[in-house]
Amino acid sequence: MEKEIGTITHWYDKIGVAVIKLTNTLKAGDRIKIRRGDEEFEENVASMQINHQEVASAKKGDDAALKLSQRVHEGAMVYKVEE
Repeated sequence: MEKEIGTITHWYDKIGVAVIKLTNTLKAGDRIKIRRGDEEFEENVASMQINHQEVASAKKGDDAALKLSQRVHEGAMVYKVEE
């Protein structure tokens, strides 16, 4: 099952970090799916930062920065994958 939790607002290519504007909560360890058009991939949230500070969780309205293994595009939707 998937639940929409936000949108990619920025991608930092050199460091492989995406900024997500959250519409729901997200915690370190959660599994997320990022989808834009036909492109999609899943990844575990290993670490997350807000304003350059490491955090264990983020809430609705936060801009959370996540290190990702693949390039993403601004406007891509982010979903939390739940069993």
